[in-house]
Amino acid sequence: MFTGIIETIGIIKSITQNGSNYTYLIQSSIGEELKVDQSVAHDGVCLTVEQINGDTHQVTAIAETIVKTNLAQWKPGAVVNIERCMVMNGRLDGHIVQGHVDCTAICVERLDKEGSWEYRFEFPTQFASLIIEKGSIAVNGTSLTCFDITNNSFKVAIIPYTFEHTSIKQVMAETTVNIEFDILGKYVQRLTQLS
Repeated sequence: MFTGIIETIGIIKSITQNGSNYTYLIQSSIGEELKVDQSVAHDGVCLTVEQINGDTHQVTAIAETIVKTNLAQWKPGAVVNIERCMVMNGRLDGHIVQGHVDCTAICVERLDKEGSWEYRFEFPTQFASLIIEKGSIAVNGTSLTCFDITNNSFKVAIIPYTFEHTSIKQVMAETTVNIEFDILGKYVQRLTQLS
């Protein structure tokens, strides 16, 4: 489990494809603190640390992950959000994020508000029931509040700190991002379907 509060950003140093799997070597300021077999969110995707070498770590994404996320679009040199799993004896600053991406979305608008930024993202309409006005959403693993919702889009507002300390500043129009909807909404939807 994660909180959507990004710890640091990582830089993709290399990508290797082996069959349908993609292996990523990622350098970050917390690389030396990680442990093999640890779950770490990378742009909101929970991946297991396989190897550590100094400040770099290696993770592999299988076909199921590649299909549901934007990982196939990653390139060496790209910047990704990094978050270690939450510690259960602390404050939950964001919201409960599993690192299980529901779908991808496309940035269709980025506005500089002279002190903040607004982004509009379009997502597949089958997920419309999982998003509410002023609800929580994870965009590339970052816990954000959504607003101005339609059946296939939403906006988020980004404060300067988040803009400077996450990969959101690299998101432009037509960029694909990972989306995880609020887990509470998923359970409510499932319960209503069973009723």
